Order: sequence, then C-alpha cells, then structure tokens
Amino acid sequence: MKPVISHALHGILIGIVLTALSPMPGAQADTLPQTIQKVKRSVVAVGTYQPTRQPRGDFRATGYVVGDGLHAITNYHVVKPVLDIEHKEVLGIFTGEGETIQFRPAQVELSDPAHDVVLLKFSGAPLPVLRLSDSNAVQEGMVMYFTGFPIGSVLGLHPSSIRAGISSITPIVRPVPNARYLDVKTLRQESDPFNIFQLDGISYPGNSGSPVYDPQTGLVYGTVNSTFIKSTKENVLKDPSAISYAIPSRYVKALMQKAGLEP
Repeated sequence: MKPVISHALHGILIGIVLTALSPMPGAQADTLPQTIQKVKRSVVAVGTYQPTRQPRGDFRATGYVVGDGLHAITNYHVVKPVLDIEHKEVLGIFTGEGETIQFRPAQVELSDPAHDVVLLKFSGAPLPVLRLSDSNAVQEGMVMYFTGFPIGSVLGLHPSSIRAGISSITPIVRPVPNARYLDVKTLRQESDPFNIFQLDGISYPGNSGSPVYDPQTGLVYGTVNSTFIKSTKENVLKDPSAISYAIPSRYVKALMQKAGLEP
C-alpha cells in the first residue's frame, strides 16, 4: 500500500526543496554573458607610450582594475624591462575599445617579484573594479574564465574571454631535462616553491596579467602569468600548448592590503 501525502505536506516539502536550491543570502550570480561584460569593463592593456615611436603605444600584457578604481594588477615580469627614459617612454595602461584608446600614465606602487605580481597606480577618473576571492577555496576540476589581450595590439583593444578549467594545483617549480637548464631563477624557485594553478585554456604571451574569475560571480581567484612554451614565443602563436599557469589571488590580496586597499 502506497503512503498518502496530504496536499499541505506536499506543499511544505516543495518549499523546503526550493529553499535549498535558492542562492545563499547576499550571493549574486549572473549568466556568463553578463559576467563577461562586467569583467571587460575592468580589464586594461598594460604597456608603454613613446611620442616619437611608431606606433606610439606598445601593448605588453593585460591588467585588471582593483581597489579604489585607480590601481591595476598585472605581472611583475611585464613591467620589469627598463624604460627608454631618454626618449620619454612612459609606463601606463590603455583603456577604451577598438580604435578609441586612451593612455593613462602609471607607476609601480608595490611589487612582489617572487610571486610575479605588481600593483600599478594610474591617473584619471576611477574605473570599475574587480573583487578578489579566496584562492584557497579553488579545487581541481573547477571551471573558470580569463579575459585579456592574447596577442597584444594585433587585434586592437578587444579583450577576449577564454574558458579554463583548473587542471592541477601544482608547485611552480617545473622539472628540467638536465643540469644545464638550471639557472638562478629556477634554483630560487626550488628553494621556495609555492602552488600555482595549471589551466587547460589556451593563452598567449599577451594574456599575462589576465584575471582568472568565477563565470557566475566575476570574483577573481588568480592572475595568468605564463604560457607553457615548447620552444619560442613565435612558435606558441602558431602551435599553442593549451597549458597555462596562474598565480593564486592570495598573493595579490597581500599586496593590496599592504597598500591599504580593499581586495
């Protein structure tokens, strides 16, 4: 004999199920297209401007706006090259879309070379910001996205968004074929390794500094910092490996907190 459930009890059970499936209070979830549009407003190109050069603007990588809207995060290796001060080369960010591009001078406020992140401060009106979340919550198998400029200025100021799963959480030290490949940087990493995210999304050198974010909330969990290159940078453009790496957001958070900014 089948049990009989009253209409009242049936309604209570449905209410319990719907409540369990509802988002947590305060949680905000967007569709992927909505999230991407929000993220794109906070993504900038990072590079230099030189009035006597053609073209005047040189895109080096990607960055994203944080904190008070006047700071951006990118990779330390992006700003490491020496500027040509004699010919008035200036570090900065590029904003806008397509052919309508604005350059804003910037300076390095704080840097963390060991974790390849840097905090830039730029001039002008504040831009929309991205918020950071706890990278310790990231697990292998989670699906993320990153948005940036894959091959610099070749495609203009049109950021593209790439789906990237967390394929591994692994130490930054990579095995080398033999001792002749060891250098000072590799030895330093081996003495003080830290975990990074290995991504299965295809990225290119221009994606350095791209935010790695949750596709529903837009919260940032990492910063793209390198692409696995089989031989040369030229080859990665025609034969990408689909292996990229990202620095966990906890190192960016630490940098921002040191500067008195809210992550």
